[in-house]
Amino acid sequence: QVQLVESGGGLVQAGDSLRLSCAASGRTFSRYTMGWFRQAPGKEREFVAAITWNGGSIYYADSVKGRFTISRDNAKNTLYLQMNSLKPEDTAVYYCAATMSGTYVAAARTYDYWGQGTQVTVSS
Repeated sequence: QVQLVESGGGLVQAGDSLRLSCAASGRTFSRYTMGWFRQAPGKEREFVAAITWNGGSIYYADSVKGRFTISRDNAKNTLYLQMNSLKPEDTAVYYCAATMSGTYVAAARTYDYWGQGTQVTVSS
């Protein structure tokens, strides 16, 4: 089992950058595929990015490709999401999630563990 805690959200202007972190408890973090999802008010939770246990495979939603970078530090049990060139449409609660599966990583149902989320608000 793993517990996840996100941090790093905030209020920024369009074009600014933020780095989200997700701290994981437990000794098995390095065995999990990790993902970032987001949910805007009135919308369904959507996939943002995912990274396999050793960083060997990385996936992005088309809407963030080229602007966001997912990474992980297994020694620190921490997942990151570097977000550059932020847009108002990036405004959402961002969640990190963990799964033992290496497939269907863009589907929320694949993930077994979720953090509580961190709010990102981008003003125009």
